Amino acid sequence: MRKLRTLATALMFIPLFACAVEGDGNTAAVKKSFEQKFPQREVQSVSASPVKGVYEVVLAGRQIVYTDAKVTHLFVGNLIDVQNKKSLTEERMAALSKVNWADLPLELAIKDVRGDGSRKLAVFSDPDCPFCKRLERDSLPGLNNVTIYTFLLPLTELHPDAMNKSKKIWCSKDRLASWTGVMRDGKALTGDGNCDTAALDRIQALGKKLGVTGTPALVFGNGQLVAGAIPREDIDKLLSSK
Repeated sequence: MRKLRTLATALMFIPLFACAVEGDGNTAAVKKSFEQKFPQREVQSVSASPVKGVYEVVLAGRQIVYTDAKVTHLFVGNLIDVQNKKSLTEERMAALSKVNWADLPLELAIKDVRGDGSRKLAVFSDPDCPFCKRLERDSLPGLNNVTIYTFLLPLTELHPDAMNKSKKIWCSKDRLASWTGVMRDGKALTGDGNCDTAALDRIQALGKKLGVTGTPALVFGNGQLVAGAIPREDIDKLLSSK
């Protein structure tokens, strides 16, 4: 079904690409025109696509759209390389999602060292997120020789009490025990969360900067960002990827 949807998307693009007016390569002009017509959208970059006359526009939040040289038409969807049978849009999204591991403020995370701790994994997680609990219960146990850094990212618009729980976890004497107790064992939190919780505000800003809009979100040592409670086998493979 997914292949059929991808093919349908590709076929939608064909007549538009065939009729596209060849652009002059002036990405600055395309950017200016796009910003004039869509002033509410933040344009991060504009570049020529492999298709003549069509430009790739990257918007805030890592959204990719395509347009002609005069910004008279917009195309939303996957740009398919038919010969090589791959989505160029997905490749660009993956590249845009790359995180520089060295830039992560690891001192703001709950640290869990297993075995020799040589492999690295950062997880953005919400204490009231059911998928985060699934990740903690089903996917993360059994991983070895890894250091897991958990960033508390309560999504308060979805889980109103998540910030309160995050504060209690952050202010507890043993943050890791508190976190795993809630997420894996369903234990009740104690304490009033009355301590310096500025770290949680910084994590909120970090999540926004990285484009993390949902939890769980996993960042691997090679900078790859993956969303969702993926299986342990997949995590193990990605942990060993260069």
